[in-house]
Amino acid sequence: MSAYAQGEFVEQEGFMRAGEILALARQAGIAPGVSVLDLCCGVAGPGRFITAELGCTYLGVDFSSSALDIARERAGDLPCRFEVSRIPPIPPGPFDVVLLFETMLAFPDKETLLQEISQALTTGGRFAFTMEEGQPLTAAERERMPDADTVWLTPLQEMLTCLERVGLVVRRQDDRSQSHRAVADSLINAFTADAADIAAQIGSRALEELLAAHRLWSHWLREGRVRKIAFVAEKTETARRTRASITGGAGVRHGDRARARARPRRPHRYT
Repeated sequence: MSAYAQGEFVEQEGFMRAGEILALARQAGIAPGVSVLDLCCGVAGPGRFITAELGCTYLGVDFSSSALDIARERAGDLPCRFEVSRIPPIPPGPFDVVLLFETMLAFPDKETLLQEISQALTTGGRFAFTMEEGQPLTAAERERMPDADTVWLTPLQEMLTCLERVGLVVRRQDDRSQSHRAVADSLINAFTADAADIAAQIGSRALEELLAAHRLWSHWLREGRVRKIAFVAEKTETARRTRASITGGAGVRHGDRARARARPRRPHRYT
């Protein structure tokens, strides 16, 4: 809480500020009566915030039942529902908007995930998400990064190609690298200032890994090794028809393969 400016912390996990969360939600068209699916929601800080501010109907999904217990308790009278599930699979919907904030990094097989998201959206529905853009980590970088098995960087063109292939057209693309680096630096300072108390709760090794990960993200964002990008993509009727003609109307189904996969662990920087 001390790392964020007043009003900018809403129990989010990651580097997005509250103002950025709300702006991206509005860009995705979230409003009263809009159905929203929030993937990997955790305790659903952003989801509860968006629901309270914009009046949508909300379903949050996460594999952690304990996180969702917290989310339910804190949602109070908000029109929020929560389900425990591995991701993928994706709830079938249809939904007007799907959200995936600060967790794309954890999925090595992004096309399977994107295909299921596209299938869950209505025609004209929007997918709003953030991603860490860059070449995959080298062996040396993996040695330095705690929990490197949750860090799957993706080049921008590869992501754009995957979105197009599953029938999602990018409507907005914003580089958030500098603002997210500033949040990472602020978190480093806050963790360092409170190091003794944090270590007493989670242990010295966990604290060291937490700081090491944030320092790497700060360095990579500053040097351009990684960029943070926010997207809004739309499932269009034209894209749906084009995809149907390519696949003979059947679409591409990854359900069986997706259901055999375990949901990746939440990235280390969100602990």
